Amino acid sequence: MDILTRIVNDKRKEVNLRKQLIPTKQLEQSVLFERETISLAKKLKNSDTGIIAEHKRRSPSKQVINHDLNVFDVAKGYEEAGVCGMSVLTDGKYFGGSLDDLLTARANCNLPLLRKEFIIDQYQIIEAKAYGADAILLIAAILSKKEIKQFSEFAKSLNLDVLLEVHNEEELNKSIMPSLDLLGVNNRNLKTFKVSLEISKQLSTLIPNDFIKVSESGISSIEAIKILQPYGYKGFLIGENFMKTDNAGESAKQFIKKLKI
Repeated sequence: MDILTRIVNDKRKEVNLRKQLIPTKQLEQSVLFERETISLAKKLKNSDTGIIAEHKRRSPSKQVINHDLNVFDVAKGYEEAGVCGMSVLTDGKYFGGSLDDLLTARANCNLPLLRKEFIIDQYQIIEAKAYGADAILLIAAILSKKEIKQFSEFAKSLNLDVLLEVHNEEELNKSIMPSLDLLGVNNRNLKTFKVSLEISKQLSTLIPNDFIKVSESGISSIEAIKILQPYGYKGFLIGENFMKTDNAGESAKQFIKKLKI
């Protein structure tokens, strides 16, 4: 069983349990449920850097990245650095995140927030909205075409932007639909964990220009961004590069400064 299958199996159990603990009605009564969302897609479209900075404590491929940085400081630091948006990992078992991280980030910055999660149920989209997210991630590798359509249309009804992540041409072909805002290409092979920017290059020509193109994983240098920009990429998801330092916000600030030169 590969890591993705294992994560999804665990996620189904987790979501079923959470549904019993907190009913949908309760989530919809959250103060944040009525707030006006900030469009991540629009921010990226008008940006010359396109950095989406991530808060991630650990991952299955790297184990511990950083358990010392708190979300409060990271969110404030990222906003001061001038990033376009912040990605918050909310998976607990494999990434050490939680929905409380999303809540803390929302309380401490005005950036568009992406809930980075393995979404397999509409309930998680309601959670995202209730905890202050502006955008959600859908992963083509774990969803059918019907689910992508259902989840993305539902997210749009809540005014959430939708970033759909693909790893290959097959996933991309089943996924292109008007209810998506951003198409993300993950440069990491989820079975081997190997990273290659070639994936972003290859898939770039197949992504229609109606969508904001985002490159994810393995973006750790200014060079990587400069290589991908001519391929039409407007967004670059960076996590480990900032999170492995003592000050993620400062690290992002210096990175963006160099990128603008």
